[in-house]
Amino acid sequence: MFTVREVSESGIPEALDLSDLAFHERSEEEARERFEWLLRRSHRIGAYDEGVLVGLAVAIPMEISVPGGSLPCAGVTWVAVMPTHRRTGVLTAMLGRLWTDTRAPLAALYVSEGLIYGRYGFGPANHALHLEVSSDRPIDLRIEPDPRRPRLVPTTEAPKVLAPIYQRACARRPGQFGRDEGWWEHVVLTKQDEEDEDLSEPRVVVIGDSGYAVYRTKRVDDDTEVHLVELEADDTATEAALWRYLCSIDLTGKVRSLARPVDDLLPTLVADVDRVTVTRRWAALWLRLVDLPAALAGRGWAEPVDLVLDVADDRIPANHGRWRLTVTEGGVTCRRSEEEADLALHVRDLASVYLGDAGVARLVRAGLATEYTPGAAVRLDAALRTELAPFSADEF
Repeated sequence: MFTVREVSESGIPEALDLSDLAFHERSEEEARERFEWLLRRSHRIGAYDEGVLVGLAVAIPMEISVPGGSLPCAGVTWVAVMPTHRRTGVLTAMLGRLWTDTRAPLAALYVSEGLIYGRYGFGPANHALHLEVSSDRPIDLRIEPDPRRPRLVPTTEAPKVLAPIYQRACARRPGQFGRDEGWWEHVVLTKQDEEDEDLSEPRVVVIGDSGYAVYRTKRVDDDTEVHLVELEADDTATEAALWRYLCSIDLTGKVRSLARPVDDLLPTLVADVDRVTVTRRWAALWLRLVDLPAALAGRGWAEPVDLVLDVADDRIPANHGRWRLTVTEGGVTCRRSEEEADLALHVRDLASVYLGDAGVARLVRAGLATEYTPGAAVRLDAALRTELAPFSADEF
């Protein structure tokens, strides 16, 4: 039998050892220091069997951009169970404790196995692309890029320069996470890339005060590749200038993006569409509505709507049942209702459409949602619509 309790700071080394065991890794010294920094600022939940840590779940306190603003979000990570204690209820108990402890209306994670977390009410809430750009010759763009000269910024100065641009990007696009100076230093601009030690230290290029790109380089056979970590710009001309810079770095032949939004402009901006290849599209961030009425009332809506939603949630009973969502020019309310439902769906599917990525009408066509009132799904889709596709640059 196991018990679930908070992991003290003195238990962080044991937590990292369990993570290495569960994910078949060995954390090097630099990475371990970074992980310890993250764990110290997080809510740590552990399952203990006779005093030995056999399960771990961590929630990083974060802010996520949602349509019309931002909301507190628990960034769930380091979810691990010792191989000897699989299928004994450890994960269920730890997540149950997390829902009790967290005061954030939303939780988010990146999944190792999607089948597992769908059962706990998480749904894929945005998608991302891997792009490859052939840069062995100058790239032609269909618009005139910003003429200002790019400048390289030392990583020690980068957070101060990049933060305002990133904050404006968060306001435009749902799914982005707020960053403090420590996050820039320990997560975004680390000397060594966590996934690929062959990548160079990060380079930071800016165009005026309206756009930046963070990238690394890597020698591959007889070529050098540019690996784009992230790119944010206030306008299309600045975005084009950043891509032109990345594709014109001497002695390189290819630009690879780690993750880009599904509505990235580059495939539209290039004159030769064959220069850009989408090599992968995948479900990126998974979202969970922890406090359903707070989450629905806390986001902005594109259109007025008044519907009764019948939401199934077998993990958080407070979310389960019928809710009347009313969006008017005067505000948003989401209250318990005894009226007949217009739509019925699972909480994981409501999470999938929450940031504007998927469509409710599509869920109805797939048989994953039930429409009792004709046109209800189309009306909810219109209200959920966002100008830009949701995207998350940060992984945790």
